[in-house]
Amino acid sequence: MASLNVGNLGAYLREQRRSAQLTLRQLADAAGVSNPYLSQIERGLRKPSAEILQQLAKALRISAETLYVQAGILDERAREEAEVRSAILADPSITERQKQVLLDIYDSFRKENGPAEDDDSKPSG
Repeated sequence: MASLNVGNLGAYLREQRRSAQLTLRQLADAAGVSNPYLSQIERGLRKPSAEILQQLAKALRISAETLYVQAGILDERAREEAEVRSAILADPSITERQKQVLLDIYDSFRKENGPAEDDDSKPSG
C-alpha cells in the first residue's frame, strides 16, 4: 500500500517556509489553510491533499510538482525534474527573479527537446 511520506514532506515544507522567510501564520494565510492544520502538516501529523499541496506551493512560489514528489504522489521520472527545480529554488545566492528566469529557460529547453525517451530509440551507428 502506497502512503504519503508525511514526515519528510513536513520537514521540506518547513525548510521552504523558512527559506521564504515566512512565519507559519503568514504561510497559512497565504495558502488559505488554518494555522493549526499547517502546523500539523509540518510536524508530519496530517496528510494534505493534492489541492492543499498546490495551495501551499503557490504561496511558497514553488512548483506543485515539487511538493507532490516530496509527498510521494509523483513517480521517479517526475522526481528528476522536481530535483532540478528544487535545487534552483533552494539556492540562496540568486534572487527570486533569477530563479524564475532559470526555471523558464529550463522549461523551454524541455519543451524544445520533447518528451524524454529511452536510449533504445536512438539510431545506432
